[in-house]
Amino acid sequence: MNTILLTNLIKIRWIAIFGQLSAILFVNYILEIKLLFIECITIIMLSAFINVGAYLFQKKIKISDEIIFLFLLFDTTQLGVLLYLNGGILNPFSILILAPVIISATYLKSYWTVFLSLYSIFLVIVNKFYFIPLSWTDNFIIPDLYNNGLLISLVVTIIFIAVYAYLFASSSRKISEALSETKLQLNNQKKITEIGSLSAAAVHELSTPLNTIFLIINDLLKEKVLIDNKNLLKDITLLKSQAERCSNILLSLSKNPQALQDNFFEKIKIEDLIKLCFDKFNTDKILSIEFENINRNVTILYKDEINYALNNIIQNAIQHAKTKVLVKITKNLKNLSIKIKDDGIGFSRDILDKLGEPYINKNNKGMGLGIFIAKNLIENVKGKIFFYNSIGGKAVVEIQFKETILI
Repeated sequence: MNTILLTNLIKIRWIAIFGQLSAILFVNYILEIKLLFIECITIIMLSAFINVGAYLFQKKIKISDEIIFLFLLFDTTQLGVLLYLNGGILNPFSILILAPVIISATYLKSYWTVFLSLYSIFLVIVNKFYFIPLSWTDNFIIPDLYNNGLLISLVVTIIFIAVYAYLFASSSRKISEALSETKLQLNNQKKITEIGSLSAAAVHELSTPLNTIFLIINDLLKEKVLIDNKNLLKDITLLKSQAERCSNILLSLSKNPQALQDNFFEKIKIEDLIKLCFDKFNTDKILSIEFENINRNVTILYKDEINYALNNIIQNAIQHAKTKVLVKITKNLKNLSIKIKDDGIGFSRDILDKLGEPYINKNNKGMGLGIFIAKNLIENVKGKIFFYNSIGGKAVVEIQFKETILI
């Protein structure tokens, strides 16, 4: 991100340099307002020189927030000096001192923005009282009230814009990070599914040749030649024990739910999926599953998104339940509804409207990404998710899928 930001800063600075140079030339030669032309050109050329250096060495230096801040600090200082040379805050372009503050608030950490904002306010105050006046061609008298109001407005604008830009940029960064976390978790879930599927395939494929090995070994053990030859009998017995060990390993793999993914590839019973999610996180809570207007053995298309989303929601319900988690599965018209309800204290009013946003949770512990990830995964498979409290004040998470998910 910082490399991209530096590249953009270099481009923006070139625009600023050409804009400043054009303004100086226009005012000096077209409007015929006398300026400290040499001094102004020198300041602008210094900015151009630094920009050329930044362009040449941007790939060789380690870009950090500190480097970016120094770039913005220089830009603010350069503009402050130009304002000092050209009328102070009465210069129409004094508002441009906001630009570095906005960039800092958008990309950098808060303390850099605070420092740059205070520095910008300092420069504005200095340019209010100390500056080289412009030689206006017409009489130009500024009332003190307006002059003081201009100072206050610039200070207030710097503070407001800095806070405004930082809050919105911070929210955007959090959402971006949370979405990245969502993709990472989904990829991890898919890898687990693939490993489980490979395990199931290994169990299935190896069971047939292993059975053949057992048949041959058992036949060999009945041969009189082997019975009389103790050395060969010992080797065959050892071979059988190792085959039995392989059989036990395959049996243990088959009992692992993650190794049953071959049954999940296309479909799975809703009840089985919910029980698997519940058993993964439960220690002492009770699970109750109810069906309404739908067969208990109904199956759905297996998707990693649904599996991971249910994991997050059921885990959250277990954490906040006192003794019981209720899952009610209903079919209405063309929708399949899954309601997950715990017997805890319910969603508090202050976060109910924020649920589904990143870094929001019921007890302000942890990252608060679980619900956000679940919401995005459900929406990825064309589903909907709702959060509310029941009539009795218990937390309810309702997931709705289209009928097409049923098999």
